[in-house]
Amino acid sequence: MMRFFAFWCLAVTAWAGIPLDEYQARRKRLITEVGNKAVLLAGATEADHGEIRAGFLQEPNFLYLTGWREPGATILLAPDEEILFLPKRSTIRERYTGPKLGPDDQKAPQQTGFAKVMDETEIRAQLKRFTGKIHTITRGEPFARLQRAVGDREWVDISREIARLRMVKSPAEVDLIRKSVEHTIAGHRAAWTRIGAGMYEYQAANIITSTYFDAGCERNAYLPIVGSGPNSVILHYGANRRRMDAGEVVVMDVGAECSDYAADITRTVPVTGKFTARQREIYEAVLEAQNAAIAAAKPGMKLLGTDQDSLNGIAKAQVAKHGLEQYYLHALGHHVGLEVHDPADPDLTLKPGMVFTVEPGIYIADEKIGVRIEDVILITETGAEVLSSSLPRDPKDVETALRKK
Repeated sequence: MMRFFAFWCLAVTAWAGIPLDEYQARRKRLITEVGNKAVLLAGATEADHGEIRAGFLQEPNFLYLTGWREPGATILLAPDEEILFLPKRSTIRERYTGPKLGPDDQKAPQQTGFAKVMDETEIRAQLKRFTGKIHTITRGEPFARLQRAVGDREWVDISREIARLRMVKSPAEVDLIRKSVEHTIAGHRAAWTRIGAGMYEYQAANIITSTYFDAGCERNAYLPIVGSGPNSVILHYGANRRRMDAGEVVVMDVGAECSDYAADITRTVPVTGKFTARQREIYEAVLEAQNAAIAAAKPGMKLLGTDQDSLNGIAKAQVAKHGLEQYYLHALGHHVGLEVHDPADPDLTLKPGMVFTVEPGIYIADEKIGVRIEDVILITETGAEVLSSSLPRDPKDVETALRKK
């Protein structure tokens, strides 16, 4: 039993493809960013997310720094030491949610990448060795637990410092995002082969999600959005209950999460395989805006904003040329990584390794026509790579792909 347990824990630590030494390097960079001060950070518990309804999900910042996917953990970081605190094992609890690694397991350092692994009851005693302010993320239930465990201390929020680290992806992270993008594209293509009048929105969503689940992805990166006709103009429509009719467009905004990393891809396609003249006019305006933003994407630019040094400003100006700016209802994009809306510092300009979406949209409610085209972009040393480029965007190519069903 214990031999199986040790193997199982090691597999859980390593399955995402990020080596333990990369997590260690992230923690060291964080300590440098906060001026070599003590950092105390709590992960999620099963109670935070409700393991019965959705399954346990680790708090993303904690996962980014540790790779640890079991509940109830806490880390204490300092310039010359790191401690991982784990809860005691509970035989009763493990009957429901499976075996966990305990703080007294001899292989805990090897499996976690932390030289020191202690019982969570030692947090207060260990923290007494550090005077002054404690650096952490000062929000949510994980922080509330820290306050209860530690007592009266002064706290400094480091959300911004962690966000800045997470904005630039490592090669291993980029590889995992590519994997999620690849399987998401396969899902969209599968839906295109079957879409037609009479299909329900939820059926199209299921085709996409079942494709990437079959490929080994574990979760949806977000609630699938499949909006046809009047629902195509609802930005985050999630009911997916309507029956599609001939002559409509359908917005399919669906993305996989594979090995913890998200994809976010949207295509707008004609239900019966061919855009009307008006649908095509709107579609081409959105595509022109997206192409202009992608062409301008390079280090030193901004993602958001309204000026011509921002991709959002460039896209909006392109839409305005068509007199459609009043129907451009949301910003151009967001960073993508461990979360589909990864944290970002808006003051930073684009740097190599940043991954984000470019997703202009035009939504004309009176005409029941909404068009959004969304791709995942990687900033390189000289420009940008469209990670989702193999899924057609040009309206002719979209129509051709739909005719091959």
